Amino acid sequence: MVKKQRNRSNINAFIIILIIIGMIAFIKNNSKQSQTSSKKDIEASTIDNNIIQSSNIKVNAKSNKDLGWELTLVNKDNELPEDYQIPLKSIDEYRKFDSRAIQYLNKMIADMRNDGITNIWVQSAYRSVEDQTRIFNNKVEEYRKQGKSLKKAEELTELTINRPRQSEHNLGLAVDFNYVDYSFDETLSYNWLVKNAEKYGFVLRYAKDKESITKVKYEPWHWRYVGKENAKKMNELGLCLEEYVEYLSK
Repeated sequence: MVKKQRNRSNINAFIIILIIIGMIAFIKNNSKQSQTSSKKDIEASTIDNNIIQSSNIKVNAKSNKDLGWELTLVNKDNELPEDYQIPLKSIDEYRKFDSRAIQYLNKMIADMRNDGITNIWVQSAYRSVEDQTRIFNNKVEEYRKQGKSLKKAEELTELTINRPRQSEHNLGLAVDFNYVDYSFDETLSYNWLVKNAEKYGFVLRYAKDKESITKVKYEPWHWRYVGKENAKKMNELGLCLEEYVEYLSK
């Protein structure tokens, strides 16, 4: 009887030890995840600050009228004029695009699907100034709710959403594909666009290595129509639109 009680006590002690070891491992794992998360937050904050600090780069661009409508430059330093007229045509029931370029957009999407890439659609194209204002203000409000000051909230918002008349979506020549998700650059759709978009006059507008110039964070989903010849030349030279416009003005 005594022996059985002793064995039972040993088993109970062993179980308690296992529970303690499990709790220690759990605490260490949570601590490690918390540290990793904090590190990512710090890294993201550093990236944001670097972009903001370098955003005083000025682009001495040639007049948009001289360059042609395909190369109209719209960004933080070049607002779309209030009287700018955009000829629009419907992509579908909800989205519109510049009527002078919509055939190239439709052809590009059709060819992608013919190549077996069926998971592709236009998530956003032309936006009115009113829509852009609403989207911008909503994002600012999100940051404000996180405790950011108004100035900081606007700075962070401008990294991913341009102000009204400073957004290419107001121009009608930009298109966002699928979901606004950085994982888009891991899809077959993105790889196809990188290889073929220039044949239809489109370029990746906000590249990762051009953030300090475009003043917009990398957007793999955002593609801009600039015309076939311009798209090919931009890719050959490795230039973003700001640089290309500057290049043409020399």
